[in-house]
Amino acid sequence: MKFPGKKIWITGASSGIGKAVALELSKQKTQLILSARNKQQLEEVASECINNGSTAAVVPFDLEIEESVVEAAQYVLSVIGPPEALYHFGGISQRSYAAETPLEIDRKIFEINFFGTIALTKAILPAMIQNGGGHIAVTSSVVGKFGIPLRSAYSASKHALHGFFESLRAENKKNNIRVSVIIPGRIKTNISVNALERDGSKHGVMDEGQKKGKTAEATAEIICRKLKKEQKEILTGGSEIVMVYIRKYIPFLYYYLAPKVKPL
Repeated sequence: MKFPGKKIWITGASSGIGKAVALELSKQKTQLILSARNKQQLEEVASECINNGSTAAVVPFDLEIEESVVEAAQYVLSVIGPPEALYHFGGISQRSYAAETPLEIDRKIFEINFFGTIALTKAILPAMIQNGGGHIAVTSSVVGKFGIPLRSAYSASKHALHGFFESLRAENKKNNIRVSVIIPGRIKTNISVNALERDGSKHGVMDEGQKKGKTAEATAEIICRKLKKEQKEILTGGSEIVMVYIRKYIPFLYYYLAPKVKPL
């Protein structure tokens, strides 16, 4: 992927990793499409991107509402034109035990993290294929590779993204659709602040582990470097990413450690 001049749609672009990736890519004279729910924050990010030498269109929508996703996709395809890359960073986390979490909260997390993300992908994919291909990246998590306490629905939604997008990659190799799965560990963003408690309220605080995480800016540099290479899996974070390898290569150790993990 050669970024200069490319039309790139970034979701979750109002804050966190999504915003940092947008700003990083804006240094390469890209044509950015920025989406999230908060229009004002998106416009602020767009202004920074334009100052960096790129163009930036603001297209707000809500991942939880299918109609909102479809309308945004239709607008982009008809007014701006099909993107050559679609990078998903929108999502929500969780801070509650499975036994105490109502099914409606599980569904809400899946609507945002999984169904909203694949709805946008499905809406854009035919145009991408018709244009000769494209690059799609989706943001999972280290807990998309294993489960830990207080993340049951969040972890499940990220596992689901792996399955969907790996299948999508295999199905569309012939169509020149390249897929990257981004797997962050603890990154210093507001993801824990906005995470859902069992009653659907916001967690409201930045977890200690989050405070000590890699900055979104440093993470974005790594992600963009690997997106340029269209790396199939992009793992980034601190020492916590070691658990990915423990789960894969020493599963008995993972089973011993997982109940002891202090995820906050």
